[in-house]
Amino acid sequence: MTITAKSGIAVPLLLLICLFGSAEWARGLLRQKPDSSSPPSGQQSGQGSQLTVPSRPQNPIYSGEQGPQKSDIQFAPATRTVTIKLQVQDPNGYFLPNIRRENFAVYEDGVRQKNVDVEVEHAAVSLELLVEAGGRYHELNKLLGFEIPAITRHALEVLGPDDKIAVVKYAGKLENVADFNQGREFLQSASDHFNAPPVSETNFYDALLETLNRMRDLSDRKAVIVVSSGEDTFSKATYQQVLEAARTSATPNYVIGLAELMKREAATYGPTAPFARIDWDAAEKQLETIAKDSGGRAYMIQSDVDLPAVYDDIMENLRIRYAISYVSSNPSSAGPPRSIRVDLIDPKTGQALKIRDASGKPVAAKVYLQETFTPKSASG
Repeated sequence: MTITAKSGIAVPLLLLICLFGSAEWARGLLRQKPDSSSPPSGQQSGQGSQLTVPSRPQNPIYSGEQGPQKSDIQFAPATRTVTIKLQVQDPNGYFLPNIRRENFAVYEDGVRQKNVDVEVEHAAVSLELLVEAGGRYHELNKLLGFEIPAITRHALEVLGPDDKIAVVKYAGKLENVADFNQGREFLQSASDHFNAPPVSETNFYDALLETLNRMRDLSDRKAVIVVSSGEDTFSKATYQQVLEAARTSATPNYVIGLAELMKREAATYGPTAPFARIDWDAAEKQLETIAKDSGGRAYMIQSDVDLPAVYDDIMENLRIRYAISYVSSNPSSAGPPRSIRVDLIDPKTGQALKIRDASGKPVAAKVYLQETFTPKSASG
């Protein structure tokens, strides 16, 4: 029958028409769906985005206030390249990671600079470790003999292969333990054989003043780590002289305070002990002020358990910077000081960058940068 032949042709044709129509209908649905590669709601172009950083402790590990954090600006006249090294911290002084090149807006004399490059620098450091090694009271000297080796060993553990360290100790006078050019093995041996020191004066101000003077000629990323109770009994220098030296030496002081340990030890001997009358709280405040005014930090440890976190905080604060470089839009390779500003922005909106930690909590960021620089080979 002819109907059979016609049906054999018509049925496939009908299927093709149906399939074609279904495909067009499906494509129409896909066109109505949002593109899966587009940013989610709230991150579309013009609506902004946010930066997420790791959650950090709710409080700073250091005591008292943090001093001004210095930036470093260098200018290469031949290429007009400006290099800025600066800190970006949260309100508790922790370094804020994950900030990208496009988040930094750099302004020189009010003009936004183009082609800005950003890296995270982990610099080698030169440390002078100044440790208290004696005083008037045998009972407290025994505590020093127990604590100082542990504090010195922890300092060696955080050093990198390109870092340098020198160790000096003080009681009545300053004495060298190890110079910058001596090996780590020597330092380890020296710390292992630190015994309870003999009774002597505690000339802290003289020792710190001399140490800061020795550090002035170093041009590396440098610091003095001061391990001290803050007690001073017979120095020629005054506290105000030491404070002025700390402010002007360009060497941050990171203080590991022993006053809390001394206070606890003194309490075991009762109120009639001669060292019970020492004002350890005042000594702590002086140590905190020295650290703050030098641009460093003070840590009043309660026990050896605090040391790893303390040294990690010191090294992060001293070692890590954002390094920003650009070719200045100013055609001159010399001239008067120029204003400098760095903002953290959302590149999609040009507004201030919104930062949250891993738990979703907003994080405020502080950029530490000097206000001007002079276009010469190096300015700090």
